Amino acid sequence: MRQPLIELVEKPFLKSKTPEFHVGDTVDVLCRIVEGEKERIQNFNGTVIARRGAGMNKHFTVRRIVGSEGVERMFMLHSPNVVDVKVRRRGKVRRAKLYYLRYRIGKARKVRELRIHHKKVSAKPELAAAS
Repeated sequence: MRQPLIELVEKPFLKSKTPEFHVGDTVDVLCRIVEGEKERIQNFNGTVIARRGAGMNKHFTVRRIVGSEGVERMFMLHSPNVVDVKVRRRGKVRRAKLYYLRYRIGKARKVRELRIHHKKVSAKPELAAAS
């Protein structure tokens, strides 16, 4: 249970719009990197394998494969260094944590894509009602 006093102190530091993504999604995380006096935006793309925490402590773990070696990185959701999180692909998963992907190789490493089916809507509703 969160304490009301802590929530009150954290509230001004929370981002007003947090991106909508879930575990299993393939995302691009745009993070701010400071090198000396220069500042740049770096892209880190991979699969979200975990989310946890609440309030300012909310964070997520992204995993990707670089040169046949797995790389995981944890990002604080409300950090000013995380500029944006863009969802590239929705994943269909049945677990909250995908740590089992660490031990998979080849095609078994992939997460199935969640396909959202929309009802077909006619461009002209009066023609659809007439037939």
